[in-house]
Amino acid sequence: MKALSIWQPWAWLILHGGKDIENRSWPTQQRGIIAVHTGKKFDQEGYDFVRAEWPEIQMPKTYEFERGGIVGTVKIVDCVKQSGSPWFFGPFGFVLKDPKAIPLQAFRGRQGFFTYPWR
Repeated sequence: MKALSIWQPWAWLILHGGKDIENRSWPTQQRGIIAVHTGKKFDQEGYDFVRAEWPEIQMPKTYEFERGGIVGTVKIVDCVKQSGSPWFFGPFGFVLKDPKAIPLQAFRGRQGFFTYPWR
């Protein structure tokens, strides 16, 4: 199964907060279900932005986010250059559907899409 590493809190927002776009600087032809990997890095500026823009989303405290492994799956259904989603910032957006959270499965990530030996 292909996997994509996404910093927290963005991975959590995909799986629990209704984030339906993953923004990237590069396009993809990848479609279908992928594993959502979260690295050890945390985007504090992004966390603060989401708290300010969407105060109704009750995110965990920064130290409570799972990091360093596979945390769920999501289906990529398209790659777009524009979108009406409030989560789109471009220049490319991977359109996401059907997020499913799973318990953390520790695994070292990589840049771009990588193969994860699904268990």
